Amino acid sequence: MFDNIRYCQSVHFLLTALALLPVCNGAESQPGELTVPIVVDGQTQVVPEFKDPDLWIRHDLWVETEFDSDGDTKPDRMHVDVTRPRQTESPGLKLPVIYISSPYFGGTGSEGREFFWDVRHELGAKPPKRKRVPPIERKGTRPIISKSHVNEWVPHGYAVVHSSSPGTGFSQGCPTIGDDNESLAPKAVIDWLNGRAPGYTSPDGNDPVVAYWSTGKVGMTGMSHPGTLALAAATTGVDGLEVIIPIAPNTSPYHYYRSNGLIRHPFGFLGEDVDYLYDYVHSNPHRCDYCDDHMREQEMARGFDRITGDYNAFWAKRDYLHDLAPLKAAVLMSHAFNDWNVVPEHSNRIYQALKAKGVTTHVYYHQGGHGGGPPKKMMNRWFARYLHGVKNGVENGSRSWIVRENAERTEPTSYEDYPNPAAEPVVFYLIASAPERGQLVTTRSSKQGTETLIDNFSFSGAALAKAEWTNHRLIYLTPKLTEPVHLSGTASVTIKLSSTKPAANLSIWLVSLPWTEDRKSKITDNIITRGWADPQNYHSLSESEPLVPERFYEMTFDLQPDDQIIPKGQQIGLMVFSSDRDFTLWPSPGTELTIDLDATTLTVPVVGGAGAFSMAVKQELQ
Repeated sequence: MFDNIRYCQSVHFLLTALALLPVCNGAESQPGELTVPIVVDGQTQVVPEFKDPDLWIRHDLWVETEFDSDGDTKPDRMHVDVTRPRQTESPGLKLPVIYISSPYFGGTGSEGREFFWDVRHELGAKPPKRKRVPPIERKGTRPIISKSHVNEWVPHGYAVVHSSSPGTGFSQGCPTIGDDNESLAPKAVIDWLNGRAPGYTSPDGNDPVVAYWSTGKVGMTGMSHPGTLALAAATTGVDGLEVIIPIAPNTSPYHYYRSNGLIRHPFGFLGEDVDYLYDYVHSNPHRCDYCDDHMREQEMARGFDRITGDYNAFWAKRDYLHDLAPLKAAVLMSHAFNDWNVVPEHSNRIYQALKAKGVTTHVYYHQGGHGGGPPKKMMNRWFARYLHGVKNGVENGSRSWIVRENAERTEPTSYEDYPNPAAEPVVFYLIASAPERGQLVTTRSSKQGTETLIDNFSFSGAALAKAEWTNHRLIYLTPKLTEPVHLSGTASVTIKLSSTKPAANLSIWLVSLPWTEDRKSKITDNIITRGWADPQNYHSLSESEPLVPERFYEMTFDLQPDDQIIPKGQQIGLMVFSSDRDFTLWPSPGTELTIDLDATTLTVPVVGGAGAFSMAVKQELQ
């Protein structure tokens, strides 16, 4: 193998110039798709002739799409840039493409709180109007849209392509935050890379640009919204898109701005909603009045429903889970278990669905917050496999890669799958002790009756979890762990409750106590996972109904997926409260929630099941 690699390297420059270089070390070379990787241990290496940025070719163009989202009766054109090695001008030399699409390349709007919705109002009431974001000062100079990923991948034998999504940067059209045009836009770019869609030197002219240097094989990646657009493109089933690596993608705006019928905001962006995101990215002023009127003032205003939080047609058509049927690209999902901006269910719901569909899909999780993609080595192997045809076996073996507590993100632990196949559901029951701390046990006790909490958004969730005595939350703790307990999967809560008002927030935290302020672990504080729900949606996500005061309602809902090892000496706690200061609306304090303890349970996926948990608390119970 190594002799073969040295040979490829020694003759590399000559053969590159002649565009005759075969793929080295286990890659597949196909007619019309000559590529030039140097491969060691299944990864592409830096090609010496591709290293010098002064010798790269950079140019931009506009790709014509199949839609007209800005109502001017002409197909929208997307602004695209290309960075590729000079050697691609040699006849016959073609390279695969790493492609990133984003609404952020052209600049973004103000993040000032004055432009968010005011969260200080009563549940079910019409919210006060939101102040509009001032026009965006478009940034960027042609021909470069972005420099992201260029230095990392061009030297490895790839062209890097960027595009601005509809209505952003120099791309025509309207931003729609998840509607079909935002999937069809990157599809058009991939079609152009394969010679199936026209490209032009200007947004309105007819001078053609052809991607003669492209093999047609494309991989997409990106973090957050760009990761979303990678998934969006894959849902079209476009030929040539071979692999995607979405990092913390928003796979459903509903799941970003709502939870189980409840109006919920991403962490750090209290008061943000889908209409604000439209304002935040709409950096192309072309046809701005039309876009604002048809999208923000009509479709969004009618559809996103900031009063009930119900799931409806507006949200459903922006949910990529419903669009997976055509998807055939290999997928490496990447997310963090403590991402409270784009919560981890976004990737998990897609990962589980793609597994069931039979798509090649793996997942990489870490214990940090928003962002943080797979190690470059891992991404390299996936791109090498699907874009250069290197037979490195990434599609085989472990499907789940999880960065353990205190480990470096470059050193994930491999598991057969996610959730861990050894995880089994363990049901916990509640023992009363409000306003102090109750107990969380695995054996149902004698009748416990009810306990009541009083809503008050003034207190943070952390303050409530640390409090030894408060009537603003209910909390129930397991015995102290004498051995670590490994949780893997999605916990759920079945809760029976009544409210003194027709509407109430319901927040659930799973915590690890005692709370430690300066924890060396990369776990976010002591929060294991969280969940939120609207009791008005107890029987339907799409149809809420006002609560009858003092009447009990029962509902079951999931918390966010997690994989975490709780160390010995800790206690696992279930905390029930109403308004979550960092995520929910802030109604006037005073709403009382009464919980029927005998009809309320917590189900947690424990590696090793009930037996493993019993062993972990056995000594404490004695």
